[in-house]
Amino acid sequence: MRIHEAGALHGDFDFYTLRPGWLGVPDDVNALHPELWASNVERSDDGVLHIGGISVERLAAEFGTPAYVLDEDDFRARCRAWTEAFDGADVYYAAKAFCSKAVLRAAVEEGLNVDVCSAGELAVALAAGVEPARLGLHGNNKSVAELRQAVELDLGRIVADSYTEIARLEEISAALGKRAKVMVRVNVGVEAHTHEYIATAHEDQKFGFSLTGGHAYEAARRVIAAEHLELIGLHSHIGSQIFDTAAFEVSAARVVRLHAKLQTDLGVSIPEMDLGGGFGMAYTSQDDPQPPADIAASLGKIVAEECAAAGIDTPRLSIEPGRTLIGPAVFTLYEVGTVKPVTLSSVGASRLYVSVDGGMSDNIRSALYDATYSATIASRSSAAAPALARVVGKHCEAGDIVVKDEFLPADVAPGDLLAVPGTGAYCRSMGSNYNHVPRPPVVAVRNGEARVILARETVDDLLRLDVG
Repeated sequence: MRIHEAGALHGDFDFYTLRPGWLGVPDDVNALHPELWASNVERSDDGVLHIGGISVERLAAEFGTPAYVLDEDDFRARCRAWTEAFDGADVYYAAKAFCSKAVLRAAVEEGLNVDVCSAGELAVALAAGVEPARLGLHGNNKSVAELRQAVELDLGRIVADSYTEIARLEEISAALGKRAKVMVRVNVGVEAHTHEYIATAHEDQKFGFSLTGGHAYEAARRVIAAEHLELIGLHSHIGSQIFDTAAFEVSAARVVRLHAKLQTDLGVSIPEMDLGGGFGMAYTSQDDPQPPADIAASLGKIVAEECAAAGIDTPRLSIEPGRTLIGPAVFTLYEVGTVKPVTLSSVGASRLYVSVDGGMSDNIRSALYDATYSATIASRSSAAAPALARVVGKHCEAGDIVVKDEFLPADVAPGDLLAVPGTGAYCRSMGSNYNHVPRPPVVAVRNGEARVILARETVDDLLRLDVG
């Protein structure tokens, strides 16, 4: 959702209670909202959070805090839900959301392909055993080395993003005696209803070839004319964290018209069309994502209708669900360090500042996108009244906020375990070592067993890179 231009304390905000209008006082501060949590997360009779039958107390004792905790069965079920909804289409997992060998391997085992946007992500995918034919390479400024590796490996598709890149691909493919499979990324001029920094199809930004001015048409024409390139389709992507299909319908209609014009003008058959993705997930109770089946039905209908109107066969579709696959399958487990009441004399209201042992180094999204999250005390239940709280990190920044607005029990105290759901996407992958804080581990839970799939960094790891 777009933030108010004047900042986070404006717009739908009640100054007298210091909370946004959507955040109501809970009847039960211990209750979990199922839509925010992985399917195998529950609170036991003693109030302790469990995932797949394992208590967070056990996880904290064995793996420490902070830690990302993945419900692997939940992730796999989400992958299957999308492949079943888009039967006959290709579903791509976005490695940029979260990239590890275990997760990429699980995604492929459940029928997905994988989209990578760097040599590092490609290396992890290959190490996970993903076949090159099931990989796609994205990026607005791929290096020559990255393009060469993609061509050498015969990747399933390379998404071209500039005229320079098309020329480089032709030169590399000719030198290697290959014929690279290329998609052209089309900037359709549709601005998704999301944050400005993650809306990627409005015209004034770095990705893709715009329809305006004929740039997308010319890019496709150049690929078709290239002796060592094969145009396999058009690609569009309008943003991330999108909750309705209206913008996708407009985007699809424009891509279909370009698809039809290219086939008619140039006498070629273009077999595929990628409608992108970026579908929303629930971070808080204000979010209401659509089920995959509903999205598939809506997009399938508009593409079929537009293709029929243009007099062309419906191409094979591909889709990129994005964060909605991995995001809800993970929560971050923290330990509370300090609790401090803060009163704003100007409005006569107060809130608790709850400091945890992580922060913006393991979740930068609140600071970067003004993203909203939920939280709960995970190590016990409480009979105390709800108190408006702000969960903050340990970093030396005033903007180090993990959860901006949440009701926690008024007796929240140092030593409590606190869990933040919905942290599977763009948290570990955007993590940093700010203040020289090592990044947390990722712990996967499945069949009553927990295992580390990404190890916790240590101070020794940090020092190993500091060569003096």
